Amino acid sequence: MSRFEIETTDTTVSGSSSPVLTDRLEDKTDAELKQLLEEARKQAEILAKENALFEKFVRRIEAKDYQTKAALPATQSSLIDSKTVKKKAKSRSVSQTERLFKLTAEQKCDIATREIDELKAENLKRTEEHERSSDNYKAVFSEADLRLSELKKRTYEFDREVVKGAVDPRTGNIVGEKVVRYFEDQLKSMDLLVEKLRLKNASLKNKKRKMQLQLKQKEEAGEVRNEVDYDQLKIENKQFNEKCAEKNQELLNLKLKAGKTLQVLNTHKKELQTLCLESSALEGEITQREEMLAKIDAEAIVVEKEMKRAEASNKEARRLLEDYRVPDVMEYVQEKASLYELKKAVKVWERKVEIAEMGLRTHKQTWKQLCKQSNGAVTAWPAAQEPSLTTALM
Repeated sequence: MSRFEIETTDTTVSGSSSPVLTDRLEDKTDAELKQLLEEARKQAEILAKENALFEKFVRRIEAKDYQTKAALPATQSSLIDSKTVKKKAKSRSVSQTERLFKLTAEQKCDIATREIDELKAENLKRTEEHERSSDNYKAVFSEADLRLSELKKRTYEFDREVVKGAVDPRTGNIVGEKVVRYFEDQLKSMDLLVEKLRLKNASLKNKKRKMQLQLKQKEEAGEVRNEVDYDQLKIENKQFNEKCAEKNQELLNLKLKAGKTLQVLNTHKKELQTLCLESSALEGEITQREEMLAKIDAEAIVVEKEMKRAEASNKEARRLLEDYRVPDVMEYVQEKASLYELKKAVKVWERKVEIAEMGLRTHKQTWKQLCKQSNGAVTAWPAAQEPSLTTALM
């Protein structure tokens, strides 16, 4: 309690006059007066909230009393009215000190607790109403989505079967028989759907009848659940809902982990694909290098053989070079002269061979003409009788 409240209560209880309060306030400084004003404002706000709470509580109690009065018979309501009149008469005769009666802290806590319980009940009721309305809206939305999807499907089928499929390619007009057949098929499908829904409705009615019969049997057997059982079921339902929420959160976390793992897996798959391409390229390059190395080895073997032959020829040439003896100058001149004479003789003989060949060709032509003139019989020139060039030249 603030100092301002203590001072004000002391003055009201003791019955002191207002000049004493003004004298006390005049003795205060501006900062203290400002602090007292702030405290008084805060206390006034608290009292206003308490008053609003108490007024709400009183209105609720009066509303409940009015409902109980409306539910009672006329005689009992008249008795209650007479009692309330007496109470009002007594309340008018209370003294001034009784009007200053205040609620205790326990009573205030009791009222606040009851108001909190009422607010919780109202919030629960509103929550249930909102959930019910939300479920209704969800059902309406789902039904609208189903109707929209069905309408789109029917529009697509009508466009496919009638607008495009029922057009006569010769005239370009829509054939009426196909349109009638389409609508007859649609009516048959709707009749089948209605029959299916009727059977489903009948099965649900049978199930409802069985459940009602079982409930009635349980009521007759004394197995009807009371309010405590329902409260226990509510508590269990709440616990199960909390567990479901936890499991849903775990499922969400697992889905997030699975998504991240899938992203990492895709990244590793891309890296693996890149590495596989690089590996295949490297394998091809390794194969080419191996083939090139095999060719180089084969060429090296050939080169080694050629080198051995060259070394052998080189050794032979060196041996011949070592055994070579330089002839004398006169011997060299004589050999050159003999070579010149031989070349000259070869040229002469070549000229004689050319002349002999020319004579041979002339003799052949003459022989052919003679053969043609004698009885048209052509005989081949005997090979043995042809003089050879060497004999002719000799």
